[in-house]
Amino acid sequence: MKIFLDGDLVEEHEAKVSVFDHGLLYGDGVFEGTRVYNGRVAFLDEHIDRLFESAKVIDLTIGMTKEEIKAATLETCKANNIKNGYIRHVVTRGVGTLGLNPYLCEKASVIIIAADIQLYPADLYENGMKIITAGTIRNIPEAVNPRVKSLNYLNNIMAKIEAINAGVMECLMLNPQGYVAEASGDNVFVVKGNKLITPASWCGGLEGITRNKVMELGTELGFEVSETVMTRYEIWTADEAFLTGTAAEVISVVELDKRTIGEGVPGPITKKLVEAYRQFVNNNGVPIE
Repeated sequence: MKIFLDGDLVEEHEAKVSVFDHGLLYGDGVFEGTRVYNGRVAFLDEHIDRLFESAKVIDLTIGMTKEEIKAATLETCKANNIKNGYIRHVVTRGVGTLGLNPYLCEKASVIIIAADIQLYPADLYENGMKIITAGTIRNIPEAVNPRVKSLNYLNNIMAKIEAINAGVMECLMLNPQGYVAEASGDNVFVVKGNKLITPASWCGGLEGITRNKVMELGTELGFEVSETVMTRYEIWTADEAFLTGTAAEVISVVELDKRTIGEGVPGPITKKLVEAYRQFVNNNGVPIE
């Protein structure tokens, strides 16, 4: 496997960072996850835009232009013959000292990995997911803003540990006020009648790119789409619920905290959105060749 590392394509075993890199020492950096379908990179512009926005918020100078990163992305995919897979963009603060001062890091490190991806098991897409509510609260915006896709992902990992220990693959995360923020790695939607509802990003979730496309597709399909403040009550009483994310795509949720949602199986609107989303990503994107 070829890895893009600071301007060069190197073999996987040669792709190394310093033990003094602040990305390793402090989780000081940002990342993005992007998908490849049929030899096309989906939502490349949107992911690179968000990468730069996250970097700006933490005052990190990437050292490459958006166009340079896009070109490097396509080059990395081509070098690894990726037709269907996953791309991880990582930008660390770079090599510094053992102290916290980020301005002692002279140059950011840019890493691009293009490889296969492990999705949720096929039966979860067919039968729906069971999830729990994590006790771990989503970060507040005044701490590590959830809209920044930072390398400091411990908040999400702690919630994921709770889910796995409870025997499920995913969990719901609430904000400090008790409202629904997102899942540990995905955004949350509910269906009520003709309404398609998701928590507003200011409630503590990442403004997902898949989320935004599903909202657009939902509008095109004639649903009333809205962002709002959501509690678990709205999920428990919903007709349907589902999660969205780059890796997850669109996946039904049929149970939250042992309470069945809707009919307890993937609902017709969720299935319609799954089909619409897959049709879009399989026919759009930036060609690698």
